[in-house]
Amino acid sequence: MVMPMYDVIIIGGGPAGVSAAIYANRYKLKNIVITRERYGLISMAHLVENWPGEIKISGIDLMKKIEKHALSLGTEIIDDEVVRINKQESSFKVITKSGKEYESKTIIIAIGMERRKLNVPGEKEYLNRGVSYCATCDGALFTGKTVAVIGGSDSAAKEALLLTQYAKKVYIIYRGEQIHPEPLNMDAVMKKVEEGKIEIINNANVKEIKGDGNIVTSVVLDREYNGSNELPLQGVFIEIGSVPNKAILEPLGLELDDRGHVKINRKCETNIKGVYAAGDIVDDPFPKQAITAAAEGAIAAMVAFDYIKKN
Repeated sequence: MVMPMYDVIIIGGGPAGVSAAIYANRYKLKNIVITRERYGLISMAHLVENWPGEIKISGIDLMKKIEKHALSLGTEIIDDEVVRINKQESSFKVITKSGKEYESKTIIIAIGMERRKLNVPGEKEYLNRGVSYCATCDGALFTGKTVAVIGGSDSAAKEALLLTQYAKKVYIIYRGEQIHPEPLNMDAVMKKVEEGKIEIINNANVKEIKGDGNIVTSVVLDREYNGSNELPLQGVFIEIGSVPNKAILEPLGLELDDRGHVKINRKCETNIKGVYAAGDIVDDPFPKQAITAAAEGAIAAMVAFDYIKKN
């Protein structure tokens, strides 16, 4: 069976990938999106307040709108996982976990990032039994309970703020001197601290997550807090950043930085002709944001069009 030749295969279904598909359609490039998980990490954001034209919107609702736009233009979205990209003489072959193969003149890599793990005892054992990586998904399950958010970023602060709508008490446990969310979210957190809904524990690491065999009962810290190293609670939300998935990047020969992000120039070009990258997976210096990911996706599609036209 002869494989259809695509102009561009977009790998990843988040803001970068689906925005790339919108622009690929505008340039009349035959394209598909292959994604292991629809919408990307932004789908876990309970509130997005910095997307132009949307004063407040949930991450998943925003992605549904972007995806609907791409589908209306004719993009096909395939729910599958890309496991390998092979460079051929004048094209690329994409192989998925289901065993299917696709061929394309160009590739846009927008696979995003994977949640970073604490890698402490109890984390795996109590996953979905008190351990979570998504307050939007699981927050309501902890109504009236005491929980902790691990991390000090803006994302961690927003997770904690969301959890105050459900939990009796929310701890923020951070290894550094002070949490560092955006100023507006810092103000909101401090207001909740004054109300007694949030308590911040700085200069502390979680060394173990304990439970009774069924659910989480406490975390063990590497220093004493209120006279003890053990903090009783019923839920642990881990928000310590993300790491790149290098499994399909390194075999292709893409140049990565020391953190595993794909190196690109201002045109989203990688070191391999015909391969572009956009979104959280790239090495740009800006904070990981949906707006910058979408912009890079649009640029990548435009540059892919120019490449195809010239070659």
